[in-house]
Amino acid sequence: MEDDSVKRITDAATLKAVAHPLRAKLLGSLRMDGPATASELARKFEESSGSTSYHLRVLAAFGFIAEDPEQPNARDRRWLALHRFTSWNDRDFEGDPAGAEAARFLRRAQLEVMVEDSERWESQMADWSDEWVAALGHSDLNYRLTAASVREVKDRFRAMLEELADRDEGAEDAQPVVLYLSALPRGSRHS
Repeated sequence: MEDDSVKRITDAATLKAVAHPLRAKLLGSLRMDGPATASELARKFEESSGSTSYHLRVLAAFGFIAEDPEQPNARDRRWLALHRFTSWNDRDFEGDPAGAEAARFLRRAQLEVMVEDSERWESQMADWSDEWVAALGHSDLNYRLTAASVREVKDRFRAMLEELADRDEGAEDAQPVVLYLSALPRGSRHS
């Protein structure tokens, strides 16, 4: 079953297009914060609007974003993300050093964003209610699972989050929240 909320990448050129520090930030912002213009994104990331405009056009050329059909005015072009997620299989890029490097860059960028989010949370925790403090934070859960079970956990986790997000849409106390799910081996077995 095809999922239109996921941009599935199978070629190195498309993966390399998003594996750029500013492009990854622009795409992430459009996904999390909604449509924006090059000028708005330039201010947010302290870049020139010429730079953000160029990188937005590259993301559009590779099918990550498009012009928002609801433009605010005739002068400013507002962009929106076409998918909520980007997905790829590292095996698709094993024979391509540039593709493998792009995948490595994106994994590292995800970790950096996670660390930034965690540090921001630490600095703001005192400003949040007891209910939010109890709900947010980190967990490390360790189990012995097969590859098929790990895949099922990821699929069910995402489906559950979609269901809950739909339920909470418009709720007065809903907040933007990022949930990270990492499935990593603890041993050295690679069969």
